[in-house]
Amino acid sequence: MSRRSALIVAAVVGVLLAAGTAAVPLTDHPRFCALCHTIRPSVDSWAASSHKDVTCVDCHVRPGVAGWIEDKALAGLVDVAITWFGTPAAPHDLRARVGSPVCVRCHRAILRVSEVAVRDLPPPVNDLGLVMSHRKHMEAFDRRGRGEGCTTCHARVVHGAPIKGYPIVIPRGHVTLDAAPHHPDYPEGSALWQSSLADCLRCHDNHTAFDGKALRKDCDVCHIGAAVREFLF
Repeated sequence: MSRRSALIVAAVVGVLLAAGTAAVPLTDHPRFCALCHTIRPSVDSWAASSHKDVTCVDCHVRPGVAGWIEDKALAGLVDVAITWFGTPAAPHDLRARVGSPVCVRCHRAILRVSEVAVRDLPPPVNDLGLVMSHRKHMEAFDRRGRGEGCTTCHARVVHGAPIKGYPIVIPRGHVTLDAAPHHPDYPEGSALWQSSLADCLRCHDNHTAFDGKALRKDCDVCHIGAAVREFLF
């Protein structure tokens, strides 16, 4: 290769590296994600959520070089290819997995929380109290080995809307046991429809077993009784 050719190749490589370096932070911004019409509804729901100060890549791209390559570079190229040459999933059928280690980076203290006081709960749950050990559930998920984790219960905290009188998006204890039934505003059978109806009773159904015992769905499994609540609070 002649000196001139080598300089041209070096210049091209330099330009590509410079362009890539400049492009990475730009593609990390939620506004870039919103350019895709399929992703736009998810960006809109994120902007109205309690996680609006946390960027898309903070949750959807695992830390480290391997995480960036797999979750952003490769997955991003696949998404672009599907958008241009394939059939993108409808917004209500988008599926993405956020690993628990990503959540725990910010929410590590939750593993020490075993009871939530009435004063910390939004209405209407604040009248009932709640007992819920995050650590116990995370350990159970790990032992079951089915890929469950934080998003098993908190799937729509960021990309969902409050339902049934709740002021914020919180995991639903039970969707079907309340006096007022919930009808998701999504196509029946879609990913958002399914996640909107998923609740604690998917496991606590009096049939599913763990450690040789059926997981009960009685009220006192999750809620603090009136007498105990008066004593505690």
